[in-house]
Amino acid sequence: MSTRYRLRTLASIAMGLALLASPSVHAQSSPFIVMASTTSTEQSGLFGHLLPAFTQRTGIAVRVVALGTGQALAVAARGDADLLFVHDRPAEESFVAEGLGLSRRDVMYNDFVIVGPIADPAAVSGLRDVARALHKIAESRQPFLSRGDKSGTHAAELRYWRDAGIDARSGQGGWYKEVGSGMGPTLNIAASLNGYALTDRATWLNFRNRGALGVLVEGDPRLFNQYGVIVVNPARHPHVKASLAQTFADWVLSREGQGVIAAYKIGGEQLFFPNARP
Repeated sequence: MSTRYRLRTLASIAMGLALLASPSVHAQSSPFIVMASTTSTEQSGLFGHLLPAFTQRTGIAVRVVALGTGQALAVAARGDADLLFVHDRPAEESFVAEGLGLSRRDVMYNDFVIVGPIADPAAVSGLRDVARALHKIAESRQPFLSRGDKSGTHAAELRYWRDAGIDARSGQGGWYKEVGSGMGPTLNIAASLNGYALTDRATWLNFRNRGALGVLVEGDPRLFNQYGVIVVNPARHPHVKASLAQTFADWVLSREGQGVIAAYKIGGEQLFFPNARP
């Protein structure tokens, strides 16, 4: 991805956030909240299923800023969002510990998988050890597409490379390719290059341009993928709509909200599994 393209993308995000934060917009469109979330919750189709149910129940609209988790946390830290719905627990806990958010709560989970060419030149198909699989991909110098965007998926991928004892970024420009993009575009590039990639299962199930790719590595407990919700701390940003955001958090953690999450399926397969604690 060119530097010019990245700058245009960042400028577009900044303009969108400025518009959402505009007092005139808030006044004209109330009640609504701004949610900073991950691309996986949007690109999997979950929000198209979940958010209308919340709005119908409460009358509160939800405007989503879908970014990598790292970027979403940065947006919320600036007070440009009312709540977070993300999946990088260590980063989320740091966000709360720094006083930027109120308590973090588990909402749902699914898992990560490694997809790659069905021909599988790295010979990783069927492995249940993600570190061993990545080691074999690195040894074979097969293309591996990394989001490279500080998202929750990217953070998980880097942890798995560390578990494998490999500095994958040393292969940058060769077999290891950081694309600086969301999950959908990263999968598109992996399909075009017939390469390997780490993805959350939900986005994969909703992904249509699979080409010759398939799920090759799954089942390692380390591939567990937890999502959490955090209301931005109004003590740090008094303008945030903490009360309305808390209404969403309470609803998505309730029996009704959890049931809506469980009901979301593609081809009869459940994409997310609610696990909020009472």
